[in-house]
Amino acid sequence: MATVTATEITKKFGDVSAIDGVSLSVADGEFLVLLGPSGCGKTTFLRIIAGLEKQTAGDIAIDGMVVNDLPPRARGIAMMFQTYGLYPHYTVRDNIAFPLKTQRVPKDEIRTKVAWASALLGIEHLLDRRPRQLSGGERQRVALARALVREPTALLLDEPLSNLDAKLRSSARNEIKQFQQRVGTTTIYVTHDQVEAMGMGDRIAVIDHGRVRQIGTPASIYDDPADRFVATFVGTPPMNLIDWNGGHLGFRPEDFLPREMIENGEVTEFSFFIERSEYLGSERIVYGRLEGRSAAQEITAKLPPAHVPLAAIRPGEWHPFAVRNDALRYFDQSGVRRRQS
Repeated sequence: MATVTATEITKKFGDVSAIDGVSLSVADGEFLVLLGPSGCGKTTFLRIIAGLEKQTAGDIAIDGMVVNDLPPRARGIAMMFQTYGLYPHYTVRDNIAFPLKTQRVPKDEIRTKVAWASALLGIEHLLDRRPRQLSGGERQRVALARALVREPTALLLDEPLSNLDAKLRSSARNEIKQFQQRVGTTTIYVTHDQVEAMGMGDRIAVIDHGRVRQIGTPASIYDDPADRFVATFVGTPPMNLIDWNGGHLGFRPEDFLPREMIENGEVTEFSFFIERSEYLGSERIVYGRLEGRSAAQEITAKLPPAHVPLAAIRPGEWHPFAVRNDALRYFDQSGVRRRQS
């Protein structure tokens, strides 16, 4: 296992900065998720850590040793790509063994390590098949086994679940997290999917336009976003934002409730015009606008479907809603979160 530290990493392509002064540290055995929209620079950053891209400036250190000039193979890191990169004409056994063969590892040791990795991921019965004979989830496990067979000090995963359907993604997400907890390998995981990030990461680094906007636990990222970007990128539906005293007042849809549902605490009240609602089984999403606000500024509320007064919350009508004051978040004109006194 290893610590991974990036210090002021910059990567330019011509005049464009894909990575702009990123610094972060990953603890030994930690599962860190890099979360951001497509094109934000997270994959480029991962490739810099692996040594597949050369940074324009800054340092990458593994266990305290700067590895800027070391080739990928010498860094002790394994990377699993979005496309898995399995060789179609090789068997599963040969795909897993490939990185060991390129390192001229003795055959007996290769057999032992392939057996270990395949047993760890439950794919021993697939060793004589070829990639075209595997399901998407099975290919993902083979690619993971190939990365792990080198016994890396750190594992880098680039959107590894993006090619799976929704049901398989959910089970694969649980498998990867449980596996990482079992083996304890330091892991950096890239995704644009906030559900993956929230469900898997010990910490999350939210990245936008090559910069880290916030690093923290899933709970701190969600409950206390550092700026408007984080507030609206993390959360489904996203945080509501309304113009307020020269800045923006934010509140999560689940904190925006019919006034009669809030029994204790100081609140800020709003008159909410109900335009439509969606019943999703475990919740109901209500869409509308606030009194005195632009009709184009849609506000959402996330309500428990069994709430009795819901029968009175009908589209085309106004209804009193409120938010507890301790759930309100204020962002200044620049978009930075400010604490209200």
